[in-house]
Formats: sequence, structure tokens, C-alpha cells
Amino acid sequence: MAHYLLSVIEPSEGTPPSPAELEKIMAQVGEFEQEMRGAGVWVFSGGLHPPATASTLRPKDEEILVSDGPFIEGREHLGGFTIIDVPDLDAALEWGRKAVVATTLPVEVRPFRW
Repeated sequence: MAHYLLSVIEPSEGTPPSPAELEKIMAQVGEFEQEMRGAGVWVFSGGLHPPATASTLRPKDEEILVSDGPFIEGREHLGGFTIIDVPDLDAALEWGRKAVVATTLPVEVRPFRW
């Protein structure tokens, strides 16, 4: 088995979903997580606060500088993630497809190096 990261990519701009739409999406995400747990592939998952709540640490000479916000600004940002334990990339991609359906957002599938 191998661990894969399913990264949910959110747009940084545009109109967020209405409360009714968000409630439906969150219900779908809950069902998706239950499906992963039932299949025994779920390791960990979590949603993230907006990028403005981030702090970035950077090395500079012998110091570490702390700044507010993300390292870079972009049109998209990491909105949440799930770690799964599956046999191979094909299985990870299948769970990634289900994540896209549940979240209605793009999902990056990436293997862990270890």
C-alpha cells in the first residue's frame, strides 16, 4: 500500500457558493469521507482556513523570518486535503475522481515519497 495526498484546490477569486450550495457540497464531502473510511483507505483529512490566515517562515542568513499570508499569491489555493492509503496510482486516481465529484473542485493526486 502507498500513501497519496488528495489536495482540494479552491479558487482565490470569484463568488463563493451560496449557503444552500455549500451545505449540499459539505454533505457530499461527508458521504465521501464515510465511503473512504468504510473502504479502509482513509488516513486523515482536513479543511483549511483561507490563505490570509497563514503565516510563512523563510530562512534568511542565520534567522527565520515570519510573515503573514501565503508564500505566493495565486488564483488558486489549497483548501483542504485527504491522505489515503491505497495499492497504487490507479486506485488513488479513482478516489481523486470521487473527491472531485464530492467537492465540485479540482483535486491534485500526489504520492508521498516514503
